[in-house]
Amino acid sequence: MRIGMAQINVTVGDFAGNKKKILKTIREAKSLGVDILTFPELAICGYPPEDLLFKAQFIEENRQSLRKIVNSSSGINIIVGFVDFSKDMYNAAAVIHDGKLVGVYRKIYLPNYGVFDEKRYFRAGSECPIYMIGGVSVGVNICEDIWYEDGPTKDQVDSGAEIIMNISASPYHFGKGKIREKMLSDRAVNNVSFVAFNNLVGGQDELVFDGNSLIVDHQGQLIARGKQLEEDLLIADLDVAAVRCARLSDLRCKKGLSYSKDNQWRNTKLVISKVQLGSFKPSLPKRKLKLLSLNAEIYDALVLGTHDYVVKNNFQKVVIGLSGGIDSSLVAAVAVDALGKNNVIGVSMPSRYSSAGGILDAQLLAHNLGIRLQTIPIEKAFEAYFEILADTFRDTSPDVTEENIQARIRGNILMALSNKFGWLVLTTGNKSEMATGYTTLYGDMAGGFAVIKDVPKTMVYKLVKYRNTLAGNEIVPISVINREPSAELRFQQKDINNLPSYDLLDPIITAYVEKDRSLEQFISSGIDEDIARRVIRLVDASEYKRRQSPPGVKITPKAFGRDRRLPITNRFKG
Repeated sequence: MRIGMAQINVTVGDFAGNKKKILKTIREAKSLGVDILTFPELAICGYPPEDLLFKAQFIEENRQSLRKIVNSSSGINIIVGFVDFSKDMYNAAAVIHDGKLVGVYRKIYLPNYGVFDEKRYFRAGSECPIYMIGGVSVGVNICEDIWYEDGPTKDQVDSGAEIIMNISASPYHFGKGKIREKMLSDRAVNNVSFVAFNNLVGGQDELVFDGNSLIVDHQGQLIARGKQLEEDLLIADLDVAAVRCARLSDLRCKKGLSYSKDNQWRNTKLVISKVQLGSFKPSLPKRKLKLLSLNAEIYDALVLGTHDYVVKNNFQKVVIGLSGGIDSSLVAAVAVDALGKNNVIGVSMPSRYSSAGGILDAQLLAHNLGIRLQTIPIEKAFEAYFEILADTFRDTSPDVTEENIQARIRGNILMALSNKFGWLVLTTGNKSEMATGYTTLYGDMAGGFAVIKDVPKTMVYKLVKYRNTLAGNEIVPISVINREPSAELRFQQKDINNLPSYDLLDPIITAYVEKDRSLEQFISSGIDEDIARRVIRLVDASEYKRRQSPPGVKITPKAFGRDRRLPITNRFKG
């Protein structure tokens, strides 16, 4: 059985574009002798469609696209994700054979945690069908379904499925690829079956889908892997006879693999075809894919997320405030890799507090990246604010107010350039700053997309060093990496004057934000109580700021925004 898995990059609501991509892949798969070709979860409409699902026209265009795909699928079997609406709405997979819709699988486990909100829209399916396709028993399920040990996969195998085909839209965060691979291997071994996992790829608002589709045999061995963070057509020949032989000698199969006596869902068996549609199968080239390193994986996720957000929202160019600091340097490098140097504009906006080294480094970075750099000093605007506010601020001492005025002037300038020329403003705040509120509302937070919003400061340094290794020469000046972090909003200002060192701060933020650790747990683990209290207070007090920040690429297990939903108004402490 030759299977193909198309990990494609679709756009939510782009029915014409998604359909065109699907039909092109079908033609390619047919030329390569593919028996069954799968596409990701909700590939026809894009994932996640969110409240677009409440629009009748959205559902109708989804149906029309499915009909055209069915009519263009002669000579091949197709499994493709779509929205099934029949009294209720379902996240579904269409099973297509030789130009006819022969079955529909409806997703059973609807995730409702983290970034997922599927119970808001869909009803859970209640059937676990298997399909005889080309003489092979195939079970079809969708994303979350396969994560449950005693879920639909087990039911389908108990009913005779030899291959499990799972179509997914599984979002990326670092470390998830290994978790998925271990889970799929366990499913394959425990069920003595092939498992083929077809994942979506591409950026959608905050989410990045990393592809990395997998085919695992009944012994848990990886047969084939899709590219990470790139579109790919993954094709493999499965020796189904090996599964049948293994089951003959496996005591679990003789006793029945089911954990329970009664299946949880209604089972049906549909014989679609006992012989394969075609016999011509050209030889397949050997695939040699090497897994990306952690830093490469994260960096490429930022590039993909930035590219797709900008391009899918019909922007052509982006503008970035370049301070000569490490955060803006990383954002600029990502933007160039995502969009090309001709589509990135840097703006240096020096004030009386800007260091000569920072100004020079911004110029050197722009030169190394090959981007245009505009210099717009803000001193005159800063003085004008002092004059305007002189009477109001009489008898007060300078404080953070005057610091923030500078950031807001810069934000104003960037937004003016955005309005005038249609450039999207990329903000440069990292997760450590977003967590603690070490950002200026309507200042450095002003913009359209926050590239490193979910990247802790300590990781920023790692990614910049990684990017420099790709260049063959120094893209980000070493002086940027070595300089002590500073917002440069007052004389001799250093981040360390306002925050704990990032080596200490980032683990606390990770534990508090991503793992929901309490103050008592911090204290018992040996962290200084005063520091822990201070960080927790800063994180809690900054929720109202984060709620007004632009979206950014999710790369950690729990990002601010869709992942972490806390009330702004609350008096719970701890």
